[in-house]
Amino acid sequence: MNEIPAGNEIPVGIVAVIKPRVYELDLAALSAWCVSQGFPAYRAEQIRRWIFGRRAANFSEMHDVPALIRLALESQFSLFPSKETQHQVSRDGTEKLLLELADGQFTECVLMRETDRRTICISTQVGCAMGCVFCASGLLGLKRNLTTGEILEQVLRLDRLLKKGEQITNLVVMGIGEPLANLKSLVPALDTLNEKGGLGLGARRITISTVGLPEKIRELAKLGKQYNLAVSLHAPNDVLRDRLVPVNDKIGIDAVLEAADDYFAITGRRVTYEYVLLSGVNDAPEHARQLSKRLQSRVAHVNLIPMNGVSELEFVAPTAPRTDEFVQVLESFGIPATVRKRKGADIDAACGQLRLAREKNSV
Repeated sequence: MNEIPAGNEIPVGIVAVIKPRVYELDLAALSAWCVSQGFPAYRAEQIRRWIFGRRAANFSEMHDVPALIRLALESQFSLFPSKETQHQVSRDGTEKLLLELADGQFTECVLMRETDRRTICISTQVGCAMGCVFCASGLLGLKRNLTTGEILEQVLRLDRLLKKGEQITNLVVMGIGEPLANLKSLVPALDTLNEKGGLGLGARRITISTVGLPEKIRELAKLGKQYNLAVSLHAPNDVLRDRLVPVNDKIGIDAVLEAADDYFAITGRRVTYEYVLLSGVNDAPEHARQLSKRLQSRVAHVNLIPMNGVSELEFVAPTAPRTDEFVQVLESFGIPATVRKRKGADIDAACGQLRLAREKNSV
């Protein structure tokens, strides 16, 4: 089977033959494949248990699956076709992978460990077209969307970094790329993680981050899922947001907030507003007051993110007292706010940093 799965946007002209990842098939499709090969349909559940539960590294490890089925799987499908080109481990237990894809492009994914959580962060695109001036992900522009299989492979690779008894508790779609610009690949991946025989990860443990594409936010809401929505606002007024998030000049904050209101109305899920704090740029008490007035009438939560330094960019995080003052202003208006903990600071954990370094070195 040499066909590239539907929804794939790998450019034409790749020399290597690409086998579909077997987990791109849901249970029904995998059962149908088993029957088409002359095997009982129930074998599909066994195969999926090895992929999503027992963390098989290859088909040969699936020892209770008959050898003929394993041979058929090996000849027609792949498990981990991407190449792990870099694996960094932080002092705080954060792990980051740089993966080389079939067409030579790169993507990143991260595992973050806390006392009672194992959170993973995955990417949805190679590069990004949103152009946020403080983010390394978009410095090289957008190359292409990731496929459903490439998204799922990140999850499964990170899952295999966990020890026996550990499991993924939360998933954030906040890596490289704009997730809502690639819903056609992302939604099937999340469905696979939700469905019977997948990771059993509930929708409320999944957070999707967006720069704020109004119609896509509404499209996501109409799926009827209980995903958490995080809107990357980063500024309280259009003049500043146009500078920091260039796509805003075609959208505007009011349109983003109205779409977020619709998301809350349809799903009942409180929207989180992400705000990267940039010293001397958007971190003044006046900015906090403007942000509070915009959000005061909404069921909202603000996640403040001190800038994670990127050598190619001029921005830095504000001091702790400055950050605390921002929080105090928000809370004085009744806006709940938290400051995100920095994870993996010693391994270039900010989105796109490993990919950027790799691409620069290859020039």
